[in-house]
Amino acid sequence: MCRAKYYLKNCSEIGAHILSGNVFDPKALLELFPEMAEEGDNHWTKVFHNEQGSYATPVKDDKFLVLTEDKSMQIPNILLPSQLHNDGNYIISLSQLCRWMGQKAEELGVEVYPGFAASEVVLDEATGAVKGIATRDVGVGKDGKPKATFERGSELHARQTLFAEGARGSCTEFLTEKFDLRKGGTIHPQTYGLGIKEVWEIPEEKFQAGLVQHTLGYPLQSSITDKVFGGTFLYHQEPNLVLVGMVVGLDYQNPYLNPYREFQKWKTHPDIKTHFEGGTCVSYGARVLNEGGFHSIPKLTFPGGALLGCAAGFLNAVKIKGSHTALKSGALAAEAAFAALSEEEGVEPVADSFEYPENYTPKELTSYEEAVKNSWIHDELYEVRNSHEAFSRWGVGGGLVYTGLTAHITKGREPWTLAHTTRDADKTKECKSFEPIKYPPPDGKLTFDLLTNLQRSGTFHEDDQPSHLRIKPELCDIPKNVSLQIYGGPEQRFCPAGVYEYVDNEEKSGGGPDKKLVTNAQVRTQHVCVAFFCFSFHVANSKLFCS
Repeated sequence: MCRAKYYLKNCSEIGAHILSGNVFDPKALLELFPEMAEEGDNHWTKVFHNEQGSYATPVKDDKFLVLTEDKSMQIPNILLPSQLHNDGNYIISLSQLCRWMGQKAEELGVEVYPGFAASEVVLDEATGAVKGIATRDVGVGKDGKPKATFERGSELHARQTLFAEGARGSCTEFLTEKFDLRKGGTIHPQTYGLGIKEVWEIPEEKFQAGLVQHTLGYPLQSSITDKVFGGTFLYHQEPNLVLVGMVVGLDYQNPYLNPYREFQKWKTHPDIKTHFEGGTCVSYGARVLNEGGFHSIPKLTFPGGALLGCAAGFLNAVKIKGSHTALKSGALAAEAAFAALSEEEGVEPVADSFEYPENYTPKELTSYEEAVKNSWIHDELYEVRNSHEAFSRWGVGGGLVYTGLTAHITKGREPWTLAHTTRDADKTKECKSFEPIKYPPPDGKLTFDLLTNLQRSGTFHEDDQPSHLRIKPELCDIPKNVSLQIYGGPEQRFCPAGVYEYVDNEEKSGGGPDKKLVTNAQVRTQHVCVAFFCFSFHVANSKLFCS
């Protein structure tokens, strides 16, 4: 007998860390709930709306535009890769979908514990295998000392622990290094993008139910050879919402580029700003994405556990979707875990005994990795495996041509690999090669300063809580001698929450620097981008790298 019992999430409720803005492919969902595929009152969209009060709006109009500074050109849909077509997809609130699926899991007997972050991986001392996770201590002051509200974190043990942390989670990074999941560097390094989003409420006369619009060009790319990888999305979801955002690949070369301000600038384009006229921005957020695709997927399993979803790197950057692959990988991992644990005779479930079995050696779910290889996850990612690198090598023009050829002719069967061997951080060029970018000031109606938008992000952190980010002691000279002096301090520009700031150095003496780097932990929305954009990885996530 075996049972999946516990699900931990590091937010106040399931979905609280997820901002709306998703064109959802329901393929994996309907594999989980095939009874909800038929039209009628039991169709998943009806059940979802009845139980969550949130609409799943069918995609009715699908556009892909190339923007110049003041004009736009639509690419005919027939020329677009099939994976960019959204027939049969729905515009949803992903946050509400996660809440709904959390409820479904609880109905099946899973115990869901929001508000508890998995801060570290627990290993079995005898076998070295994963035996669970530990939650973070709470009630700790900024000085690292316990406060009156202190509570020790707990260890949760299990025969199999499945990690679905999203892009570059701290536990995932630990596991990757511990079990050499990148196989000594033979797997391509992961590449990342930063997604910045807003949600607007607009007047009924401006609303276009089911509109999906993506763009390339202005302001990120100014010519067909421009190598900034990124674009925008704009979706109209019922009853009157516009879900809008920009994704910028973190392998851009110009250290003066500011993703947040590029996004605000994009909204002023004549063919874009009309969508927001008379509307109100009601929410803001940001998220890091992994964009390496097929070539960057690590080994998925290790003794006692496995990686799922974006923790494994299953995002399809061409399709601009990852929720469907996350759902599918979760189902495949659950099936593999159930089969493996069911074969173990005489072992009482931890959920029943409340004890990890003595002298127990966890299995490795090799069948899960094999199942992924035999699934549509593999097929979908393999088909577009070279697209990102094509944009990186030949710019937006060459990337579009290559992606078009592979989509319509080779269908991913080309017998070569466009290898990606360079970290995002190593593509940043010295600031002396560029002029600082002048961005228009925000008007407070269509465009906003960062602090104003942060108030819409729903994030809250106590002023005296410990920072999750610290400068690595052995690299404390990097910010002042390398990042600021050579690269112009890009940390203060790429962060979508203003966490990183160079301030006057009041302790300056003996010809020291005029500025020093500080982290404003209380305003962070998505801080992990610094860990793989900075040139020497000098900023560390404290729960992983620092004592």
